[in-house]
Amino acid sequence: MKSGLRLQLAEKMAGEITLSDSPGQALKKWRVNFNIPQGVLAEHLQVSPSVISDYEGGRRKSPGTAVVGKIVDTILSIDEVNGGKSIKKFAKILYSEFDEDVIYDIHDYASSVPLSLIAEAISCELLCGSMEQQIYGYTVVNSLNAIMQLSANEFNKIYGWSTERALIFTNVSGGKSPMVAIRVTPFKPRSVILQGIDVENVHPLVSRLAERDRITVLCTRLDVPEIVEILRDKPW
Repeated sequence: MKSGLRLQLAEKMAGEITLSDSPGQALKKWRVNFNIPQGVLAEHLQVSPSVISDYEGGRRKSPGTAVVGKIVDTILSIDEVNGGKSIKKFAKILYSEFDEDVIYDIHDYASSVPLSLIAEAISCELLCGSMEQQIYGYTVVNSLNAIMQLSANEFNKIYGWSTERALIFTNVSGGKSPMVAIRVTPFKPRSVILQGIDVENVHPLVSRLAERDRITVLCTRLDVPEIVEILRDKPW
């Protein structure tokens, strides 16, 4: 008997893949979310790894609903065999509500978006890391309230449905506190954007922590409402 949580996750995953304008990208997003290599998924599906690669790369016709359902079920089954770590993580998202004084905005993309587009849209300046990153969403976080109010497990809620995202921490003074909070939690974002501070005023420890976890750090001086409005209006 499959749990209600598993069924809810399966419905969300299958629906997003099937309805996406880029089903292959959506499939890749969920495979990466569950930290499953292409070869492992292919082995469990009893297909060649090139089949998964072709689906994700858009070189093969988009799979029908039956195939998508089988792929999703296989991803969840692999995770269950490995202790259900990702399923448990997503349970906290399904059954949790975000406090408005902690999370100003959160959005997940069905297909990957270049970090460079996000950075350009909200006038970011690079502190450290690679701009050759693809992200699947963003979260605008009140840095002080998140650090003061959220436990380590609750902090994971800010990742939404994918850690392949940009975390935008607002009203930072030096940027050290959010990076330390990320350092002591198991999940790491692709990018951190520090709002309200210039690159030259960022604490020296930020770059050192970011390099350890391969996180790209950027800064923006735009106001929070402007950031939220710009990102919500983008068609990505």
